[in-house]
Amino acid sequence: MSKTFSSETFGQTLPSNKKLLAWVKEVVELTTPDQIFWCDGSEEEKEFLTKQAVDQKILIKLDQKKWPGCYYHHSNPNDVARVEQSTFICCERKEDAGPTNNWAAPKEMYDKLHGMLRGAMKGRTMYVIPYLMGPAGSPMTKVGVELTDSIYVVLNMRIMTRMGKVALKHLGENSDFNRGIHSVLDCDPARRFICHFPQDNAIISVGSGYGGNVLLGKKCLALRIGSALGRNEGWLAEHMLLLCLEDPEGKKTYVAAAFPSACGKTNFAMMIPPESFKGWKVTTVGDDIAWMKPGADGRLYAINPEAGYFGVVPGTNNKSNFNAMRSMECDTIFTNVARTPDGDVWWEGKDNSPPKDLIDWKGNSWNPESGEKAAHPNSRFTAPMKNNPDVAEEAEWPEGVPISAIVFGGRRANTMPLVFQAFNWIHGVYIGATVGSEMTAAAAGTLGQVRRDPMAMLPFCGYNMGKYFDHWLEMRRMIKVLPRIFHVNWFRKDSYGNFLWPGFGENMRVLQWIAERCQGRANGLETAIGWMPRYEDMNMNGIPGGMTPERFEALQKIDFEEWRRELILQDELFIKLYRDLPKELMCQRELLISRL
Repeated sequence: MSKTFSSETFGQTLPSNKKLLAWVKEVVELTTPDQIFWCDGSEEEKEFLTKQAVDQKILIKLDQKKWPGCYYHHSNPNDVARVEQSTFICCERKEDAGPTNNWAAPKEMYDKLHGMLRGAMKGRTMYVIPYLMGPAGSPMTKVGVELTDSIYVVLNMRIMTRMGKVALKHLGENSDFNRGIHSVLDCDPARRFICHFPQDNAIISVGSGYGGNVLLGKKCLALRIGSALGRNEGWLAEHMLLLCLEDPEGKKTYVAAAFPSACGKTNFAMMIPPESFKGWKVTTVGDDIAWMKPGADGRLYAINPEAGYFGVVPGTNNKSNFNAMRSMECDTIFTNVARTPDGDVWWEGKDNSPPKDLIDWKGNSWNPESGEKAAHPNSRFTAPMKNNPDVAEEAEWPEGVPISAIVFGGRRANTMPLVFQAFNWIHGVYIGATVGSEMTAAAAGTLGQVRRDPMAMLPFCGYNMGKYFDHWLEMRRMIKVLPRIFHVNWFRKDSYGNFLWPGFGENMRVLQWIAERCQGRANGLETAIGWMPRYEDMNMNGIPGGMTPERFEALQKIDFEEWRRELILQDELFIKLYRDLPKELMCQRELLISRL
């Protein structure tokens, strides 16, 4: 079992890495915790910490017959989501952060944060969490160490990462590890900062307990710091799912896909093919993040750096995502869903109606007439990747999987067809750079408004977005066998507001066409915006309600007036990035205008 050490007796039974020990000692002297707990990742440690969390009322034990190994957490009502306005990239030059990121000078931000952290852990325990982002032994894997005063963070990090002794073994005596510091402080939004220091490979998060702000391996290291490391080291850190499509003959195609929020990303990663697709199988390599690097054979290889799923719960049910429902059946932490006094959980969109005596995400009694959601719209489940019945064996491959297709997508009621393929890599980068998705939050002036989210990375790119596009363009020189690039839109509607495409498992039909295009086995029609399938080029057998050629034509329609408006809307982001926008993307825009 992990041992607990007092600050005064620091130095007992510790790892031998001198750089790590010196840094931890520095932070101990700054934050003055009463106890220091070095996490080893063992099952005994998990049992010990879980009991402590329940005793401290940080976790609530659920009905262990219905939910074995599962627990519940209420977060502070003012702390339920990522805070983009309080997220900073701290590099020496403001232009290196770019116009889409909040910037602060490193020294000024360090001074401010160290002031907040001084004595912040007095009366608390500091947990030292060594962790791996990536499979053990992979050349693409990175080591991080998070120092936190939150037992909730520890228990989530042991699900989301490979944590403890395995990370210390991978690190050895190396000094190259991400340094992460987190303290909840008093959870005051006015003192909430999530700060990234790319030049130091460091992260400091204060004032929050919400997972996206405090599980520092996830968005912070995996994307914001990861993208900066990737640019310097010649690889890509992307907000992408990874899946394996296996056909009846056993041939496998590996796909990476980037969708903004509320566009079916997790559903796509965990897709179950329709009954008519006998012999086809989809397995999940990763549901959220991909690290991709050119391999010795000239192909682009990808790993999922995570070991778990931190998914949005509302809307998840056996129809929308059967595998996600199975993944959360045991050893899961639920945050801000609704619960019952006898230890069950519920959320909007679950298969069953709300049970009686429901307790909402704030801890109050709830009934359907209350006028509020029982579960917070951003409520979460943290579940081990191994729980997924269709997890891919390749998820633990140290060398990663060779990517044949990269897919971008958004939620669009019009303009964007169901699927089209880019003409080439540069055109594909342009498609990814101009991804837009309609806002789904009913805030004033935002419902239905198209928000640009280039490659689904706008909130997560750790440096200038214009330079990020440039890095994508440069990568084509390092990859001999370039993946094909596609765009999809499951959400196109007819004039009556009805969805034209059934979505969910039926998206398998699009995935099959994508895979067969990569293999040179499917036809496509050249159009102004890219290569597009005709009705006869896709498998339409057994679609619920049927799919007529006329309906498919409406799905794939290129409306020139809508595309003119789309090009005008793209200007907003391009003008913002104009100083550093690659000329190739402006040329692609001009080519598209000329084709239209």
